[in-house]
Amino acid sequence: MAKFVYTFKRYEKKFLITKQQADALLQRIGDRIIPDKYGETVICNLYYDTPDYILIRRSLDKPRYKEKLRVRCYGVPQSDSVAFIEIKKKFQKVVYKRRLDTTYSQAVNYLKTGQINISGQIKNELDWFLKSYKGLRPSTAVFYTRKAFFATENPELRITVDKDVMWRRDGLDLTLGAYGEPLLVDDARLLEIKIPGAVPVWLAHILSELNIFPISYSKYGKAFLSFIKEISCFGGK
Repeated sequence: MAKFVYTFKRYEKKFLITKQQADALLQRIGDRIIPDKYGETVICNLYYDTPDYILIRRSLDKPRYKEKLRVRCYGVPQSDSVAFIEIKKKFQKVVYKRRLDTTYSQAVNYLKTGQINISGQIKNELDWFLKSYKGLRPSTAVFYTRKAFFATENPELRITVDKDVMWRRDGLDLTLGAYGEPLLVDDARLLEIKIPGAVPVWLAHILSELNIFPISYSKYGKAFLSFIKEISCFGGK
């Protein structure tokens, strides 16, 4: 019973910056952007993986092609809140996202049983994904507070700033709330620029002037590496 279906094809540039850099950036480009419909929101993500974590292990190897599966909610959901089931793929630096919406409880049930009253191309792609990766199950929950904007001259240019990034591997139910272990220090922010083509010259100049440079960063990947480090400290228990 999905009401909307979304597809995205774009480049995503990520930058690890300080709060001061984030504030300066938003001040410099304030007249060129406006908040999107979610404004500042707690983003709740539930990533799925196989028992041997094949999806995130492949992703961390930085192949030409990689993919992830997650349930995303804007705000802490209740069982009947809107949730997006998303396949996120990356091929030769281009990000492709396919998603459909349903309720949170239906999304979780579908990824567990393969049953949902939805049809269409993206549903077929999700069915194929579930058949291709055996034993998919909730792996890690990731949360953060996001400010999201789009450019007034080009709405396809999106800028997001994330803070309070947290993760957990217990209580893998988003309705339990946004809490977990921190991934970033208090002063850090994760900036993302999303656009179908190249970053505009005016924005590239501002980034350079503020000493903001791109990095490779995956929230789920960082959470997984933190988990591996934790279990190593306890002898693999």
